[in-house]
Amino acid sequence: MFLAGALARSTKTVFRPIAALTFKPTNTLRPITTSTKLYKEDKRSSLPSHIDPNDTTHEGQFSRTDNKVSIEYPEEHDLPPSVPVQGRGAIHFKRTLSSFSLEGRSCVVTGGARGLGLVMSQACVISGADVALVDLNKEEGQRQADQLMQHFHDENPGAENVPKVTSHYADVANPESVNAALAEIIKDHGKIDHLVTSAGFTENFDAITYPFDRVKKLWGVNVDGTYLFATGVARHLMERKAQGSMVMIGSMSGAVVNVPQPQAPYNAAKAAIRHLASSLAVEWAHAGIRVNVISPGYMLTALTKKILDDNPELYKHWTSLIPVGKMGEPEDLMGAVTYLLSDASGYVTGADLRVDGGYTVT
Repeated sequence: MFLAGALARSTKTVFRPIAALTFKPTNTLRPITTSTKLYKEDKRSSLPSHIDPNDTTHEGQFSRTDNKVSIEYPEEHDLPPSVPVQGRGAIHFKRTLSSFSLEGRSCVVTGGARGLGLVMSQACVISGADVALVDLNKEEGQRQADQLMQHFHDENPGAENVPKVTSHYADVANPESVNAALAEIIKDHGKIDHLVTSAGFTENFDAITYPFDRVKKLWGVNVDGTYLFATGVARHLMERKAQGSMVMIGSMSGAVVNVPQPQAPYNAAKAAIRHLASSLAVEWAHAGIRVNVISPGYMLTALTKKILDDNPELYKHWTSLIPVGKMGEPEDLMGAVTYLLSDASGYVTGADLRVDGGYTVT
């Protein structure tokens, strides 16, 4: 009844043609004025009397980047090797939720031959999944696949269900290489249920002097590689009409600006990954594909230890800004990645799980 009345009244509305409207011209211009100045005045004169207004050496010293910090990512043959975590995969009888299990699942981990990728691969193996390690260095990937299998046998003697671990080459920034790797993985494992995109790297140059070819390489590995593997796995899942879950490895650098090292392109790349995950989580929700992010803080990987050996002052600066007072260990990500891949997080998608010791909340 209300709608009928409203429609009846609307028919009586008279609209005047635009051409019939007249505007009164004016020859006066009102000057732009403001009650406050359009610049920030120096307020040092209003400081307490015991503070010297001329002493400015401390200002911003803990919140600015330092262009003297310059670290280039090593070439492949110069990267330090990683080792699987000891004593984490044995049979235990502590009660936990069965929904954390990855038994019968197949998981792809890019950048799986080293660092965080290797440890998260091991977490998947310990949780029962078959794992395909993807890396630019297939030989190192094969060596690590063999080690993961050996560790599993050593810590689970007589196990009936032994996960399968394989190694695969891929240049993650190259679509043809990615497609070839996925085809090989599907041939070897029969299917893909989960994806962890850990391939990535960071460098430290100030933005003005950063070689642009290296910026493009960084974005290619971190962003393009994440996108190509995610869309490739999603296509496979949709063709199977199967549900699945993905974990993209972002960084706290996608939410804050780290100091003192300058790394603007890396920060922007990790912010892109974070929002890419959110976007794909919405886009693929109808297909039962969950997409989440883990944003690690400073982690003591083999490469990070090497960097700190060469730049010892960074350790004090970094840990002074972490509320828990220490850097993280790669195995701190094992529980996080297992949770987000497994059914235990069945109603979680588009989330950003920060594992940073409280860095980003201060």
